[in-house]
This record gives sequence, structure tokens and C-alpha cells, in this order.
Amino acid sequence: MGHFNWLQYWLHLETNQVSIATAVLVTGLIVVLSAVARLSLGQGEAAIAPAGRISVKGVFEVLVEGLAGLAKTVLGKGGRIYLPVFGSIFFYILFNNLFGLLPGMAAATANINLGLGIGIFSFLLYNFLGLRQNGLQYLAHFAGPVWWLAFLMIPIELVSHFVRPLSLALRLSINMTGDHTILAIFTDLTKVGVPVIFYALGTFVSLVQAFVFTLLSMIYVMMATAHDH
Repeated sequence: MGHFNWLQYWLHLETNQVSIATAVLVTGLIVVLSAVARLSLGQGEAAIAPAGRISVKGVFEVLVEGLAGLAKTVLGKGGRIYLPVFGSIFFYILFNNLFGLLPGMAAATANINLGLGIGIFSFLLYNFLGLRQNGLQYLAHFAGPVWWLAFLMIPIELVSHFVRPLSLALRLSINMTGDHTILAIFTDLTKVGVPVIFYALGTFVSLVQAFVFTLLSMIYVMMATAHDH
């Protein structure tokens, strides 16, 4: 028996349509928050001055600076140019994860189809960047370092690459399903006090899963754009 969901109740949706509606709603929310954050930057020196208090601007600053530092660590000095795409992946997953913590809502990322869609995007991204950076030489790394082992390495590399979107999707959906199921169980059992602990844990897990997905996407881009294959 499924849990009550506000979107399903309001929009009279089928169970399999809830995750789609949630993803659309979260996308709209991200667009609105991004616009608010951009407007709060102001102009001139005000745009680069750190936020002096907790605000939408301050929260976005901390997260974006963290992602920028991570991109530089993984991809080097040129990693910052990829910040918009990795930031989009991170915030989209994070907001979908957190949305599932709201009473009467579900995390769209608990549906493997959404995770697979983001995983396929990551797959297409790093292969596109690998080809753009190295040309057809990029394809040579599928054959491995020794030419006479190419017949063995090519199928292994192809399977390894094509499995990546699925592994990303499974990791995300299983973790989010488990996390939100535990939260729902303890919320039903103990209405006061104890659920706060699991809400904090759920927030942490949501952040970690968004971070892991984004980090792995960065690593894939780093391996694809490296010149030494």
C-alpha cells in the first residue's frame, strides 16, 4: 500500500505519474529559486560581496563555491568552465532528493527512470567532451594500452561504459528509496521527537547522493578529456 501523496490527490494522478509530476514541479522550483538568487546578487561590488547572513544568496554561494572547488580538484584549472553543467546536475538531484522529505511528497529520484535519464545525460556529456577534446584519438583508449589485446579490451570497455548510466541510476534510486522509506516508518511510529533525527539524516543522505553522482560525472569527464590514454 503506497503512502499518501499530495500531488496524486490534487491532480488525480496514477501512481506511475507521481514521479513525473514531482520532477516537473521541482524543475519549476529550481528555476524560480535560481532567478531569486540571481536577482539577490545585485550589481557591481555587491554581486561579489559574500552574504552577511543566512539567505538564498548565501546558501547558493556556499554550494556553488564547493562545486567550483571540487571541479578544480578533479579536472584541474580548466574545470571551472564545466561548473554550469555540473551545478545543474547537482542542484537538480539535490532538490528532488530534499523534496521527498516533505510530508505528503515523494522524491522523484527514488524512481530509477529519472536517475537513468540523468545518467544517460552524464554518459553523453563525457563522451561528447572526450571526442571534442581528443578527436578520434578518444576512441583509441577503448582498445587499451596494448594493441594485440584490443579484441579483449574493446568489449570490456564498451560494457563498462554502457553500464555507467545504470549504475549511477541504481545507486541514486536505491539509496533514496531506502532513506525515505525509513523516514516514513519512523514518522508513523513516533510522531514527535524521534523523526527529527531521521529528517536530519535524510537531509544528509540527500546531499551526499547528489554529491556522489556529480563527483562520478566529473571523474568520467576527467578520464574522457585526459590527453594521455
